[in-house]
Amino acid sequence: MYDEINSWFGGRLPADWFTSTPALTVDRDEITVIGTLAVPDDAGDTDEARRAAEEGRIARFREQTREERIQMAREAERRFERKVAWGASCGDTSTVFTQVAAPVMTRLRQPERIVLDTLVDAGVARSRSHALAWCVRLVGQHSGDWLAELRAALSDVERLRSAGPDAAAS
Repeated sequence: MYDEINSWFGGRLPADWFTSTPALTVDRDEITVIGTLAVPDDAGDTDEARRAAEEGRIARFREQTREERIQMAREAERRFERKVAWGASCGDTSTVFTQVAAPVMTRLRQPERIVLDTLVDAGVARSRSHALAWCVRLVGQHSGDWLAELRAALSDVERLRSAGPDAAAS
């Protein structure tokens, strides 16, 4: 599904919006699109001036592209059955304009939901709530490396599943 979403946005996004391919993060609930904007040439000499110029560039992008982003988000939401969040980075400044907060005992943002979904998909937890409890118990115990390995293994499982005998029938 990620490849389809990535390809769709690659074809749908205007070529002049970003300086490089935007970063897409996808979970069961949301697609987050973060594109890189060109740093203003006259950004100033101090850190404060550069940051202000970067924030201004992001604010201008947000305002000037609002209607088009809303239309694209509606199309993507219908097609992929996920909400779409937008963000931009410019130099050292990065902003996500909006994000879904899905209820799971508390309201979590997409990066936290991806961790919980990985645990559920791998069978480590029965639900997001169970995965959250599991995470709390294991905070501080090399979870970052372990989750990366688990995601890689899930990619292999998905690849093998799609190449299986039922793949041609679907």
